[in-house]
Amino acid sequence: MKQEKEKEKSEFDKMLAGEVYSAIHPQLIEELNRVKDLCWEYNQLRPSLVRERNRLLHEILGQCDEDTFINQPFLCDYGKHIRVGKRFFANFGWKVLDEAWVTIGDDCFIGPNVCIYTACHSTDPTERNTRNEWARSVTIGDNCWIGGSVTILPGVTIGNGCTIGAGSVVVKDIPDHCVAVGHPARVIRYLK
Repeated sequence: MKQEKEKEKSEFDKMLAGEVYSAIHPQLIEELNRVKDLCWEYNQLRPSLVRERNRLLHEILGQCDEDTFINQPFLCDYGKHIRVGKRFFANFGWKVLDEAWVTIGDDCFIGPNVCIYTACHSTDPTERNTRNEWARSVTIGDNCWIGGSVTILPGVTIGNGCTIGAGSVVVKDIPDHCVAVGHPARVIRYLK
């Protein structure tokens, strides 16, 4: 019975559940291309067309508000798995591989060229070449500043009120109210 239920799950359902799924399934490729078209359209808009940009962001993202501001270019995989809180700002070159949920709190700022990854791949070449993968969610709390060229890896949670220094690679959870820097990022100061 359990095997029958697992067979009923779509590749999309498996992806969001953190299970191994086929990244080349036609349903997923179709959705990826749809969102790539939307991102292309967003990136071609004149920067002064704020209303039109926000309208497209509402179509791309899973959650945002009227004060969401993302400088172009912006790239993502599915878009609808990205949820940003109130008064969100991302600078030029924000890239998100949102095969799993990416949840970002209120009053967060993302520096230029920040990358957030949720997709995971096998280290075994034979297994990796099957194009099977899995995904782990990323969460960023309220009132965070993510410095320029930061990379956030799958499964990471960054607490409320954090600053992540420019160029850092975040490979594990960062607790609330601290400054973390480095490769890998480590806490260098607590703010409270």
